[in-house]
Amino acid sequence: MRIIKVNILMVVACLLFSGIHAQDNFEFESIAETKTTAVKSQGSTGTCWAFSTVSFIESEIMRMGGPELDLSEMYIVKHTYEDKAQQYVLLHGMGNFSQGGQAHDVTNVIEEHGFVTESDFSGMPDTHMIHNHSEMATTLKTLLDAYIKQKGASPSEMWYKNIHSVLINYMGEVPSQVQFNKRTYSPVQFAQGFGIDKNNYVELSSYTHHPFYTPFDLEVPDNWSHDRYYNLPIDELINTMKNALEKGYSIVWDGDVSEDFFSHKKGVALVPEDESKGFVPQTEKSVTQEDRQKAFYSWKATDDHLMHIVGMAKDQNGTIYFKTKNSWGTKSNPYQGYLYMSEQYVRMNTVAVMLHKQALGKELSKKLFK
Repeated sequence: MRIIKVNILMVVACLLFSGIHAQDNFEFESIAETKTTAVKSQGSTGTCWAFSTVSFIESEIMRMGGPELDLSEMYIVKHTYEDKAQQYVLLHGMGNFSQGGQAHDVTNVIEEHGFVTESDFSGMPDTHMIHNHSEMATTLKTLLDAYIKQKGASPSEMWYKNIHSVLINYMGEVPSQVQFNKRTYSPVQFAQGFGIDKNNYVELSSYTHHPFYTPFDLEVPDNWSHDRYYNLPIDELINTMKNALEKGYSIVWDGDVSEDFFSHKKGVALVPEDESKGFVPQTEKSVTQEDRQKAFYSWKATDDHLMHIVGMAKDQNGTIYFKTKNSWGTKSNPYQGYLYMSEQYVRMNTVAVMLHKQALGKELSKKLFK
């Protein structure tokens, strides 16, 4: 009898332990899913803006009934470096020249230069290596600053040719034609054939130092082109994102990932009420519009990363999360390169989003596009 009692106690203890352990693990139930392509890695580059937005464009093509394509991020990046270099010199070095960028940089390039597939242009002379722009970016910046600082400096055709040569040496020459379904297209024709038009997309933000429902120049360094964002109250921005995902539209997300409770390794980002509990399902802080503004003004929340939001899910406590496709590869991540950002994390750390205008409600469209 004593042996039976011990065994029963051991079973009860194991059940209790497994129950406690289960509560420490996130269990996600899908609410909305959009079509997307495979997770890729940006390597050692600051080109998350290209990877996230190109992924978004790939999803847009599938949403509109097109095929699954593997488009070249580096085709976009190369053209953006050239445009950014030209503006940096014309502004006498007072602008921003770095590896970073914004979602509209991708749609701006597509409008002017179209796009190509990854097999057409990888952006790497040795395709067995990872992307690494550290040396190239330093070389470009050094050249640009040297042009600007020289006595009697003025923009010339030669400096632009030199920048172009550096990009070719590091990334290769971009193709002028694309072969697809036994036909030949220019990159612009190729993009237009899939219905990608920059005028169909809108960028939204949420800050109180500008009037709501009006466009403004978002004051972040990587908005080097000074494109305009429409300003919404945070509640309306979050609801717009949710409604878009429920209708099958994905979203480019730009925000801060430097917080302690953002972890690619754990695949979760949240705003815990009790930080001592760690990365477990729990009650979160309620984020207000004022909290966001304070974080923006203090540089606590910056636009340091862009990702592609492809769905929504809820955990075992009913907390809503945005399913997010990252560009850090699939290793060291429990969800094959995806992570789940809680609604409160998104409320606090979203700098801006891009989505299709058709994803906006009719009333909101009337407010924004008067």
